[in-house]
Amino acid sequence: MEAGGVADSLLSGACVLFTLAMYSAGLSDLRQMRMTRSVDSVQFLPFLTTDINNLSWMSYGALKGDGTLTFVNATGAVLQTLYILVYLRYCPRKRPVLLQTATLLGVFLLGFGYFWLLVPNLEAQLQQLGLFCSVFTISMYLSPLADLAKIIQTRSTQRLSFPLTIATLLTSASWTLYGFRLGDPYIMVPNLPGILTSFIRLWLFWKYSQEQDRNYPLLQT
Repeated sequence: MEAGGVADSLLSGACVLFTLAMYSAGLSDLRQMRMTRSVDSVQFLPFLTTDINNLSWMSYGALKGDGTLTFVNATGAVLQTLYILVYLRYCPRKRPVLLQTATLLGVFLLGFGYFWLLVPNLEAQLQQLGLFCSVFTISMYLSPLADLAKIIQTRSTQRLSFPLTIATLLTSASWTLYGFRLGDPYIMVPNLPGILTSFIRLWLFWKYSQEQDRNYPLLQT
């Protein structure tokens, strides 16, 4: 096997490994819901939006003939659907959750019908679907910025997960390189904000852990 083929295989494997590690972070929420038989402190919307994002990228990968993109997002969609079903089981007020799910699923199906029935050719389908996936992914990466502002105000990183931050950084970096390797800006560009926000989170971990270390001796006196 040529060196380029080995590099491509390693990069593809890294994308799969890091992305599945990031998606598996939801298993802790699933375990908490099953143990407590409640959905307290578990947010539903991230499960739903990630599921729609996975389905969109899976469609793009299938259209492009990209096995790595299709496989990892199909697996992610299965995991997110599992999280949604468990959330529905233990959620006391199911109607708002079902309404949100039906609304986003309806929008996805309308978009799916549009791309497959009304867009004239494969190249136009790839461009429009790729643009949609890119914008949706960028919005998901930027949506936690409000939480970052609260962390700065409270000077506490309790809202953040360090393992998830590392997994997000590695996932975003690997997909950026993967998109660059393929010459596909729809894959490369939307993962750049993921790298940026991950470095911001790491800086917050460093900054406020340093402050806690400085304050700790004062608490002991």
